Amino acid sequence: MTAPSIPLLMGIVNVTPDSFSDGGRYADAARAIAHGRELLAQGADILDVGGESTRPGATRPLLAEELDRVVPVIEALAAEGATVSVDTMRAEVADRAVAAGARIVNDVSGGLADPEILDVVARSGATYVAMHWRAHSDRMQQFTAYDDQGGVVAAVRAELAERVDAIRAAGVPDDRIVLDPGLGFAKEARHNWELLRRLDVLADLGFPLLVGASRKTFLGRLLADADGAPRPVGEREAAGVALSTLLAAGFGGTPVWCLRVHDVRAHRDALAVAAEWGADADRAATEEEE
Repeated sequence: MTAPSIPLLMGIVNVTPDSFSDGGRYADAARAIAHGRELLAQGADILDVGGESTRPGATRPLLAEELDRVVPVIEALAAEGATVSVDTMRAEVADRAVAAGARIVNDVSGGLADPEILDVVARSGATYVAMHWRAHSDRMQQFTAYDDQGGVVAAVRAELAERVDAIRAAGVPDDRIVLDPGLGFAKEARHNWELLRRLDVLADLGFPLLVGASRKTFLGRLLADADGAPRPVGEREAAGVALSTLLAAGFGGTPVWCLRVHDVRAHRDALAVAAEWGADADRAATEEEE
């Protein structure tokens, strides 16, 4: 897969009672399906359906719970023609989701939580998104040390390269691999900003990049009030839109394949701005050449 000049948008459909941003709002199938349709109408290219919250401190649902949450939603949205991604770390969920119509497996653990998921992906033909990950949500913030030479950027690149080796060994071809720097996962706010500024280092691995920054804590900390309290989750969207505009315009040193977002309409507007900015720059360059 090659990265487009303007990123795709992956709309988030959390079928969970406890996600950090919208937990509980779409916790049953009917509301989740309706939300997916709304995101498509707003301009989503992909719908990412997840049944497990990965917010810091979250506990894992039972396998049966996760299946019950995501499979009916994926079936309905895929049947209507949507490109659906399943957000899961479990091989069985990935298997059932692909059978239900999912075309992408978005695994925040990059195959570390359940190595059999790589075999599922290899035989399914699905695209695989491997995120940088060090531990489950209930303890991931115990693994935020990046003290070796090169700091967080070098560490994330090296650890993603290890995951690529495992993914290839399972039989997944390169043209079905996407990488994600894992913003907020076993990372402090400063680590997230360092990674965003040096996405080109990760892109050197040779794979498209997916970036998921929408409404995350590091944006809330950036917008903290005078007492140091982070901006509430529901009031971080403008900062996320600004970041999407920068990434779509090429800041970070490399094109981004896809942005994973909550408010698709707002981010679609941001991409329109970035596209026009780029088009104007192209026109200016053409005029200079003439």
